Amino acid sequence: MATGTDEIIRQLYEAAPDGFVAGRAAAVAAAKKAGDKEAAKRLAALRKPTVAAWLVNLLALRRPELIEDLVGLATALRQAQRSLKGDQLRELSNQRRQVVSALVRAAQQLAVEDDPSLRSTKLPMAEVEATLSAALAEPDIAEQVRSGRLVKAATYAGFGEVPRPRLRLVTADDDTDADTAEPEEQAEEEPKRVSALDERRRRAEEKARAERVARRRELQKELLAARAADRKAKAALENAEEAERAAGHAVDELEEQIAELERQRIVAQAEVSRRKLERRSAERDASAARRRVGDVEAAIEDLDADETDQ
Repeated sequence: MATGTDEIIRQLYEAAPDGFVAGRAAAVAAAKKAGDKEAAKRLAALRKPTVAAWLVNLLALRRPELIEDLVGLATALRQAQRSLKGDQLRELSNQRRQVVSALVRAAQQLAVEDDPSLRSTKLPMAEVEATLSAALAEPDIAEQVRSGRLVKAATYAGFGEVPRPRLRLVTADDDTDADTAEPEEQAEEEPKRVSALDERRRRAEEKARAERVARRRELQKELLAARAADRKAKAALENAEEAERAAGHAVDELEEQIAELERQRIVAQAEVSRRKLERRSAERDASAARRRVGDVEAAIEDLDADETDQ
């Protein structure tokens, strides 16, 4: 059953990546304010998706039936390849190309519907196609795609799986030693043989029992060491995961800062251009004013000269 936190996560991965960091920070703050430490921890661990991953997430979240068709086709392809049905495999391969192309177009259309300005933007549709193709070949990738929480695009070097048969060497014991003893001799030797067999069996059982006791002691020591190593590894893993999350958040924040600085640079450049136009206009006005001053001064001099002549 979906929770409020699940819905928030869905909204974060459904929205464009450029607002992910701010949205995540707001969600974490709201969870902490509500006293939900577990939700805050889940939200803080979320990673910002790439644009290609966001496009795939749009498909999974808004057109889940298309992803289910893709998963169904992947299952059919794997079954056909296991059974080596060439005609069926070729037909499914053609269908694969058609389905992937249709999904790529659908992802692009969803993105444009979400933000019409993306119509003139070059989107990483090749990465989307590579991810969908990888989902066809790898069930794990298909599940990631289906979740709608993909963080980065996926690739796959080949296609399909070729199950390798497991070979087992079977041997049979041949009864090559025939019992050729006479019945009388067998009757005489039987008690001795049974006694010797019992003795060997008893010794073997004692040896096996001693070996089991020794082996149990060794295993108990190994278990204690393994549990200690497990605790240490879990602690190291938790520290590494926390460091990874912190590093990821730092990268996301730096990307946001870079984007903000780039926006400020563009605004500043526009301001410089505007000021340059104002300066040139002021220079023209100053030149015109100087010419006007010169014209007026010349006119005054002419008047003064005329009065002197009179």
